Amino acid sequence: MSFTDPVADFLARIRNAIRARHQKLDVPASKLKAEIARILKEEGYIANYKATEEEGRQVLRVYLKYGANNEAAIRDLQRVSRPGCRVYVGRDEIRRVQGGLGINILTTPRGVMTGRQARREGVGGEILCEVW
Repeated sequence: MSFTDPVADFLARIRNAIRARHQKLDVPASKLKAEIARILKEEGYIANYKATEEEGRQVLRVYLKYGANNEAAIRDLQRVSRPGCRVYVGRDEIRRVQGGLGINILTTPRGVMTGRQARREGVGGEILCEVW
């Protein structure tokens, strides 16, 4: 299977798994998806993730996180920059998500990071997605 937008596919799978109340989900692995998963874990949106191999293919297993009332840590995630319409921002244009309640994930010349980190380091980049 080939996707034109593997990141959008990744986000859609997370969204679907949360709505179906799954504990974990598997997606085809890539470095970018692993970096997005790392940030989601650091920011407390997922419980954990790990790269494994199944039937000779690299798989990224994401463990979802739910609160006390079985409420998902992720309320929603949205793709911002798409292959057909890339969205780039300078360091001064990185906006806050949901009034600071959410995060945006950017690819910058210094790697994948949150909007807050990018502002702190003074770099801009491509906004991949927003999570809240």
